[in-house]
Amino acid sequence: MFKEKLALVPELPGSYQMKDKDGIIIYVGKAKNLKRRLRSYFTRTVTGKTKVLVENIHDFEYIVTQSELESLILEITLIKKYNPKYNVLLKDDKSYPYIEFTNELYPTLKIVRNPKMKKNKNNLYGPYPNVGSATRTVNMLNRIYPLRKCDKLKKEVCLYYHIGECLGYCEKKVDNEKLEEMNREIKAFLNGDAKFITKRIEEKMDKASESLNFEKALEYKRMIEDIKIVLKNQIINLNRDYNFDLFNCYQSNNYLSITIFFIRGGVLFGREKKIINTLSEKSDALMEYIIKFYEKNLLSKEVIVPEFIDCELLSSYLNTKVETRTKGDIKKLLDLAEENSKIYLEEKESELTQNEDKRKEAINDLKKLLNVEKVSRMESFDNSHLFGTYYVGGMVVFNEFLPLRDEYRKFKVDVSVKDDLSAMKEVVYRRYYRLMMENSVLPDLIVVDGGELQVKVVVDIIDELNLPINVIGLKKDNHHKTNSIIDRNLNEIKIDSHSNLFLYLANIQEEVHRYAISYHRTIKNKGMLSSILELVPGIGEGRRKALLKEFSSLKKIKEASIDELAKVLPRDVAENLYNYLKDNNEEKSQ
Repeated sequence: MFKEKLALVPELPGSYQMKDKDGIIIYVGKAKNLKRRLRSYFTRTVTGKTKVLVENIHDFEYIVTQSELESLILEITLIKKYNPKYNVLLKDDKSYPYIEFTNELYPTLKIVRNPKMKKNKNNLYGPYPNVGSATRTVNMLNRIYPLRKCDKLKKEVCLYYHIGECLGYCEKKVDNEKLEEMNREIKAFLNGDAKFITKRIEEKMDKASESLNFEKALEYKRMIEDIKIVLKNQIINLNRDYNFDLFNCYQSNNYLSITIFFIRGGVLFGREKKIINTLSEKSDALMEYIIKFYEKNLLSKEVIVPEFIDCELLSSYLNTKVETRTKGDIKKLLDLAEENSKIYLEEKESELTQNEDKRKEAINDLKKLLNVEKVSRMESFDNSHLFGTYYVGGMVVFNEFLPLRDEYRKFKVDVSVKDDLSAMKEVVYRRYYRLMMENSVLPDLIVVDGGELQVKVVVDIIDELNLPINVIGLKKDNHHKTNSIIDRNLNEIKIDSHSNLFLYLANIQEEVHRYAISYHRTIKNKGMLSSILELVPGIGEGRRKALLKEFSSLKKIKEASIDELAKVLPRDVAENLYNYLKDNNEEKSQ
């Protein structure tokens, strides 16, 4: 059906965009040869998810680039901009925790979740497979070595000094040689060398035994066993001071199983496994995954990849050394990563297929229930209040019941809002007015955590903006359990609590509630002053710091006039802050 259009496509590098019948981009790809790649979709036999994609293509466009590197950059840019339905790969991935051994006179150990935000990355060790493993490592090192435990030095020694887990840096004279020795041993362990720390624990164990403190001795013995288990898992030792990340994969149907080995000091420091659902060719999918991985994690000085990856292209994009190996120990390591990927996929494939079938069934049930042809992208809202009055909003996004966490959004609600419905009204209006102005992708469905009142508020906003978006509410019974759907016409539809549709909708409901509550808790944990300043619309991190620098305390900010506040803030933001602080004081005095 695209024969004439395909004849005009040039044999040049570029990015192509597939569109559905509504003109929405559903897939973005890249190619060295646009004509050859695009023809392959419509002239060869396709199966599985690729067949579903082709059946939904009503048009395509392409952008010619001067090089394959430009086409790769363009492809990734367009995926981020349009979030195409079938580009599952680049939509969401996690960052891994690192341990920071701070570069201070008296260093401490910290777990870092956003390593790319750190200026000095030489003090970071990892990545660790999960926060739990990083936490166990930090706790163990803090037990064995008397490091500084407090964020800031206190005026007098605390409990940690008295139990021998701190040198009393705040008021005691510290032996610099002992401190340097301790730092060297900790860094050696974090780099994979456990002989110093094992010797240290054995000394403590012997000392505890001599003192007849057998309970303490047993605790140290278990520590040594834990370290041996960790070292046993590090079965790969290259006997050279190698530091690199290694990627390989195995593909079956539309599933790509990826294994990552983190090699530090020639030892397997950690490993990670991941299965993604992708329509791209194996080489493109793995390359795109690696790019996405390093958007959230520290870029290694060297990356090892299988032979089918274009090392020069990936190296140019990442601006780091990218190589492959065809023989030797590292080639064996690549083969081992591929074998691990294959085994992992074989273990999980039946489970993945079953889960995908359940999702498809739930999507079809929802289409029938709402009598619609399409319901892929879903957005859900929930609100949470602070101090009993001040509201914040959270929004989560799902595509065919899969979360798109990069697209979650938090909202500061106007200070005058005092109830849930008003908060919902403001957040929904702001969200979709902005999408309309930016001509951005709209959801097929809005899922509201609530009954008739909440649905009516959202429907009124959507109708006012004249947007073609369906709305449903998840209504709870007297026992606070969801038992029915409220459609946009306020009809109540009972749903089977054992159905796949119910389980997936309940998952959205739980996720948006968790997200809104976590925003509320994060702000609350920052303390009263930070909470108030952060929640006022128009006040971000920069303006909050400027206020604190100018007025130094909440008391002085409360006493300031609008004119005084306006010296630091725009006039409208200054008025918002002044009115909120005034209202808050009046409520407390009542």
